[in-house]
Amino acid sequence: MGSCISTSQQSSTVAPVTVPRPSKAQSFRLTQADLVKEKTNRILDDYIFVETLGKGGFGEVRKAKHKKTGIVRAVKVLHRLRHGVEQYEKILNEIQILKNLDHPHIMKIIEFYQDDAKLYIVTEFYEGNELFSKVSGRHSLEEYQVATIMNQILSAVNYCHKNKVVHRDLKPENIMYESKKDDAVLKVIDFGTSQAFQVGETLHKPLGTCYYVAPEVLKKEYNEKCDIWSCGVIMFFLLCGHPPFMGSTEKRILERVLLGHFDFDESEWAGITPGAKELIRKMLEYEPSKRISAEEALNDRWFTEILGRKEIKNHDQAAKNLKSIQKFRAEKKIQEAIWIFMVSFFSSKDDRSKLLETFKALDKDKNGTLSREEIKEGFREITGVDRTDEEIDDIMQKMDQNESGNIDYSEFVALTIDQMHLLSKSKLEAAFKLFDEDGNGYLTVDELKDFLSPERIKVVQIDKKEEESTEEFEKGLWEEMMNEVDANHDGKVSMQEFKELMLRLVKH
Repeated sequence: MGSCISTSQQSSTVAPVTVPRPSKAQSFRLTQADLVKEKTNRILDDYIFVETLGKGGFGEVRKAKHKKTGIVRAVKVLHRLRHGVEQYEKILNEIQILKNLDHPHIMKIIEFYQDDAKLYIVTEFYEGNELFSKVSGRHSLEEYQVATIMNQILSAVNYCHKNKVVHRDLKPENIMYESKKDDAVLKVIDFGTSQAFQVGETLHKPLGTCYYVAPEVLKKEYNEKCDIWSCGVIMFFLLCGHPPFMGSTEKRILERVLLGHFDFDESEWAGITPGAKELIRKMLEYEPSKRISAEEALNDRWFTEILGRKEIKNHDQAAKNLKSIQKFRAEKKIQEAIWIFMVSFFSSKDDRSKLLETFKALDKDKNGTLSREEIKEGFREITGVDRTDEEIDDIMQKMDQNESGNIDYSEFVALTIDQMHLLSKSKLEAAFKLFDEDGNGYLTVDELKDFLSPERIKVVQIDKKEEESTEEFEKGLWEEMMNEVDANHDGKVSMQEFKELMLRLVKH
């Protein structure tokens, strides 16, 4: 007979369970901030300058076209030799702040370059005009228009303040329309005077523009509430056609700002609702400690009275957006990283416009990010289905690339954008050519790493007995991820392998 083992024998000879070593790739997370890097080559290797869009004391802003993709960008150029170390450090500060701001109403930075003479910040290009041009030539705007504008500006300011950033130079000239469409999105730009702060910190450097600067800034003792004062001035200006503090000279204007006295001339404000005037008074409260916050301003009843309760106009599109989150499945970490890069680099204003309404509808507290509860409530309200805690946890795990505990705008876009449109033949080929820096028709580990490697890769402990140096860990990580995409294991990735890898995203 066969050598059967009894049940009692089996239970006493069970082999110990071996826990597999975690994959290095499992620790890899690519975020929006990671993608904003200093390029080491010359900017003219990658871009053709088309025209000058504007000039100022810092340098100039130029329109540029990316050679390999044809994408149009804006490039802020600082003449380093002309302005010295202080201005140079100011621009580096702007880059660092913009890298970490991720909001639909804040300018998006793409990359930056520098040489011995100049520093170049590459950002999205906005075809629309400055907000100032909206009022220029007119007496004022309708109250509904102003409410729509101020809602977007305060949304950006609230996000900045929640993330401990003060802008310090908010004015209509620093707010741009994304396009020339009637319903174009507004973007807050020019963070050259912005500053990271700590709660309770007092700032002292006087910065800003005379019409819009807060009185406490002139006294050199202020905090982030100075931005709220500027918002109050902007709202006043939009509703009546001029700022509340006027004067024939800059000195006279600043004297009136210091006094802080303003009124609503009956001939100009007769048709404006009391709610609008009251909100302006709250934002132009002379004492900063009594001045409302951006969050309080956004929740002011005037917005509800003028704009109505926020309801999703395209319910079907919103439901489709949320279902896209659940369907998204990246088989490989390298596939996920390439996808995040493609969304950041190639997604257009039109691609994102379909997602913005859903994002804002989910963002109940208007802080510019989505919490776990907001995601859960959004699924219930929009799809009519309650998701289990396990399903919500899975969604958060997929979306929260920077592990902040909340979903940023770019993270939301990455999982809800139209995959088929972004994975078109032309965009996949353009992305491949971007990675293929030497133009030989193949991608190597180093080429992928140049584009996709975060500035700092966190070294994790493999197990209790074994640790690796940063260099060893990083080398192993990229070899592992390269093997995921290198189908025939020849040490390089062809265009066909690249396309096949990325198109598997839409087969789930």
